[in-house]
Amino acid sequence: MRDHTKLRAFELADEVALLTYKFTSGFPREEQFGLTSQMRRAAVSVPSNIVEGCGRGSDADFVRFLDMAYGSLRELEYQTSLATRLGFAPAQSDLPERLVETSKVLAALIRSRRKPNS
Repeated sequence: MRDHTKLRAFELADEVALLTYKFTSGFPREEQFGLTSQMRRAAVSVPSNIVEGCGRGSDADFVRFLDMAYGSLRELEYQTSLATRLGFAPAQSDLPERLVETSKVLAALIRSRRKPNS
């Protein structure tokens, strides 16, 4: 079994989850069950899938869960952009920058774990 706490991708994903909750805390009340909820679910999905993948025995399962984490991260990137364009975003947030960094680190981890001929 792998230790998720030793992965930089997990550390960043965990930070993204915390930042997302802060980012969405000031969204309009009518978005509570819309964009706020969707963004928070996607944000929690990223580190959760990394943790679940670390608990799996095979590299193939690990990569499959990393792929799911990456998909949720990309979803969150779009939702953050949409929220910003709708004027919901707070004036100061590290979330967009942290999303880019997390995406790069997670993509590199996925590439490093894939078999060369898969």
